[in-house]
Amino acid sequence: MIDALNLKTRQRLLEAAGEVFATVGFRNATIREICKRAHANVAAVNYYFHDKEALYSAVLQYTHQCAVEKYPPNLGLGDNATAVQRLRAFIRSFLLRFFDEGRPAWHGKLMAREMIEPTHALDVLVENEIRPNSQLLELIVRELLDFRANNEFIQLCVRSIVSQCVFYHHARPVINRLYPDQKYRREDIERLTDHITRFSLGALKEFKKQLRIKKK
Repeated sequence: MIDALNLKTRQRLLEAAGEVFATVGFRNATIREICKRAHANVAAVNYYFHDKEALYSAVLQYTHQCAVEKYPPNLGLGDNATAVQRLRAFIRSFLLRFFDEGRPAWHGKLMAREMIEPTHALDVLVENEIRPNSQLLELIVRELLDFRANNEFIQLCVRSIVSQCVFYHHARPVINRLYPDQKYRREDIERLTDHITRFSLGALKEFKKQLRIKKK
């Protein structure tokens, strides 16, 4: 069992490593620099994580888990929530994770770097963290389509919904130049949530109509 002191050391290593990895990337990061920032012995990484690769993987998962714990995909909805309510909650939680002003700056920077220069750690992150969320959205979409669509069609719809959310984050520098009045305050997130939800529901409603016609 990890005692309180060891837990603090491990936490400091995760935070320090995140800052270093986000700044210089996995390949250029050094154990010495990470431990220096964490005020830990250079042997600490080996003790808690075994090696730099395992530390990097742990940092990626830690970053994602912090965001999901603060803004879970269902945002606390009860078991009786409708598919429409669950879809809106999923979209809202996605946007809140992206634009959380209280989130350390290195979180987003690290994930952006990993998307550009993917490592083996991304495979682990996808299987442990991202795939379960994707499957949750698949269930919501499947229900909204009255369970009439095949898996390939469901997955296409899921990607389209997620893409709308991701666009506002990944294309933010372009959006800021095209639409300088666009802000990302809490009330702006609510408006974006409503728009993406309505837009997605409109498409799903039309798809459901087409699927019903095909079934006849």
